[in-house]
Amino acid sequence: MLTKPAIIINCKVYSEVEGVKALHLAEICQNIVDETGVGLAICPPMVELSYVADSVEIPVLSQNVDPRKPGSGTGYTTPSLVKATGASGTLINHSEHKQPAEDVGTCVQMCKELELITCVCADTVDVAKELAQFSPDFIAVEPPELIGGDISVTSANPEIVSNTVESVKSVDKGISVLCGAGVKHGGDVKTAIDLGADGVLLASGVVKSKDPESVIRDLIRYI
Repeated sequence: MLTKPAIIINCKVYSEVEGVKALHLAEICQNIVDETGVGLAICPPMVELSYVADSVEIPVLSQNVDPRKPGSGTGYTTPSLVKATGASGTLINHSEHKQPAEDVGTCVQMCKELELITCVCADTVDVAKELAQFSPDFIAVEPPELIGGDISVTSANPEIVSNTVESVKSVDKGISVLCGAGVKHGGDVKTAIDLGADGVLLASGVVKSKDPESVIRDLIRYI
């Protein structure tokens, strides 16, 4: 299980996490969790998913899943394959890997049947509310224009966080809301929580840092 407030680190396909370096970052997260008990999860590059999931105890999530059953489907990632790696869940509909709403719903349902954590991404309040009908475990709102930048969504557009929380909860109070895009330090996490979010989804702020452990420790300092 992923405890809240939750911090999900998406490794994307940065060169900093190629090969064994993805596991090194996961081990840093594991050590911090063992020490502090905070809710940390990591999404390693897809080619390292099984390797990382087999090596650490923290929740390891796939970066994507497709609405496919086992069978022919070269290049696709099925929920069943994700489950078989030992991963705990998956991101769905990241802004860099978007899917039609119908496919998002299918993915969420298939993952639920396999007891996989689902974190559905949305780029606007309206999209988040639409996707809330599928009742994923998490919805992460991330304005695409801020992803990978130096300005956090919590300062550039705090209303999108609070409005997403309100809109999602109006559909399903059981969904936890995360925010992301430009999140870099503990102050951003604190602001996100103050705005009603249950945590953050971030990538470059940790993955591309010269000292990821220090960044993560700073991120959790108000939790």
